[in-house]
Amino acid sequence: MSARVAKARWSEGRIRLGLLGLCLAVAWLGMGIRLYQVQVLNATQLAEAGVGQRRTEEVLLPQRGNIFDRNGDPMAMTVDSRSIYLSPAEITEPLYVAQQVGGLLGVPSEALLDSIGSGEQFVYVKRQVELNQAEEVLSLNLAGVHGHEEPKRVYPTGSVASHVVGFVNIDGVGSEGIEYEFESDLRGTPGVFSFESAPGGVPIPWAPSHATPAVPGEDLVSTVDLPVQYSAEAACEETLQVTGGTGCWIVAMEVETGAVLAIAGAPAFDPASRTSADGNGFSNFAVRGMYEPGSTMKLISVAGAIEDGVVGPTTVIGAVADQIELRPGACKSDTDEVFGCYSDFERHETHDMAVADVFRQSSNVGTIKIAQMMTREQLFFYLKAFGLGQITGLDYPGEAKGLINLDESCQTCPASSAIGYGVAVTAVQMAAAYAAIGNDGVWLQPHLLSTTHGLDGRTATTPVASHRAVSVETAAVMRSLLSEVVEAGTGISAQVPGYLVGGKTGTANKLGEDGRYTDITMASFVGLAPIDDPKVVVAVVVDSPAWEYRTGGLAAAPAFSTVMEQALHRLGVTPDAASG
Repeated sequence: MSARVAKARWSEGRIRLGLLGLCLAVAWLGMGIRLYQVQVLNATQLAEAGVGQRRTEEVLLPQRGNIFDRNGDPMAMTVDSRSIYLSPAEITEPLYVAQQVGGLLGVPSEALLDSIGSGEQFVYVKRQVELNQAEEVLSLNLAGVHGHEEPKRVYPTGSVASHVVGFVNIDGVGSEGIEYEFESDLRGTPGVFSFESAPGGVPIPWAPSHATPAVPGEDLVSTVDLPVQYSAEAACEETLQVTGGTGCWIVAMEVETGAVLAIAGAPAFDPASRTSADGNGFSNFAVRGMYEPGSTMKLISVAGAIEDGVVGPTTVIGAVADQIELRPGACKSDTDEVFGCYSDFERHETHDMAVADVFRQSSNVGTIKIAQMMTREQLFFYLKAFGLGQITGLDYPGEAKGLINLDESCQTCPASSAIGYGVAVTAVQMAAAYAAIGNDGVWLQPHLLSTTHGLDGRTATTPVASHRAVSVETAAVMRSLLSEVVEAGTGISAQVPGYLVGGKTGTANKLGEDGRYTDITMASFVGLAPIDDPKVVVAVVVDSPAWEYRTGGLAAAPAFSTVMEQALHRLGVTPDAASG
């Protein structure tokens, strides 16, 4: 090999070595820059990202607030429970698991077997299982069968007060009644437990963790008195058995505060199954159901006329017949009779009647004659003043506002409204209207919530709206007239042993599908006691009683008497000395 060739090869080697060195230098420089970025510039972000990959967060569910009656007895509370679920991928003996777990939890094994083979990674078997039952399942140590804690809402009183309390859904969210209305107060604030875990979710013991505790929901104290509530529900059940009616609703309320003591209905409602005894879904007719009240409306018509000086209790209404015709030929036409012909409940000779007698005997014709002395505007004013045609503001979801039809184009509407037709009301509205007469003419907003109690000991009381409907003097006159109805009028069956009572019956024929009135009635009674200084108002509505019980005096007044007596005793109201 010549020296020239050797020298050339040596130079070529040096060049290659130099290039290799340069490549290595560039690589090291790149690595250095990257290390600088990782360890200095982006150190914080990358460290957080690494922790983020290992960090697991679990939501800590808050304890839902309890609901109590006015005496501190629980109506809704939360207890510990566990939910059982399957991880199908872990199950090695599907049939055995389906049979064992399904048998213990009352779940069809065929359905569980289908779930195991569905390809899902997570399948609930049964949620909110009692702790001892869940422990029995988990103690089998079956692969793929797991459980986790999940609080369960329970209702210690069962169906009693269920129409008031309502219920929560399977996820513990209020869906009806007080549970829904005060969801934001009851639910509390979820907490978070944050920790680092290895693959598979196993916590790393030495890694830092952090917990933000859940804040429990507030406890609510309602105005409901459970013994009165129970009495009202029992009275409704008995009323349906005796009268053959399809529904019964009762509202009991404190006159001087607007506090609702009971809202009861039959058929009964079970919050666990969320259905009524007749198989229908949840409903609360006392708050959401509208009906034509019939003669209980006469309290407002007559009170308005007396308040405006149109009549007094001794004013004589001349020539009160048993029928009045507001459209020519209406009483002789089968097709027009409900739109211009009005009759008293019983046939009688035409005679003069004092206003007090018109009210005591519940004369439709006499009341219409009184209403004809008033303007349409006057009548509308008092219907509104007593809370009709608008929601009362009751702290309960879905309250109906009712209906007042006094359109100028309707010739017969004032007459119809005066005797409780062409006007739609709720039982709560009628209870509040009569309570205004008992409260010296001041209308009070009915309410179900008394106080809320927070974890910090803070207590809040529900504010109550009010306005004057009629004067003190007019209210006193109407109480006197109401007492005559019970003493010697259509409401004798509403008498309460030991107390002087006042009230009014209502019997309204129901409209049929063809728009004509039928022989089926909505019977009601609303009254106050003790009538000289009323403490309680009770409204009873009976839907479609049998023909022999079709009136408010026969169908509704007896239930009123039962509930009123219990409410007066519960409130410690002293019996009337003059009651005999």
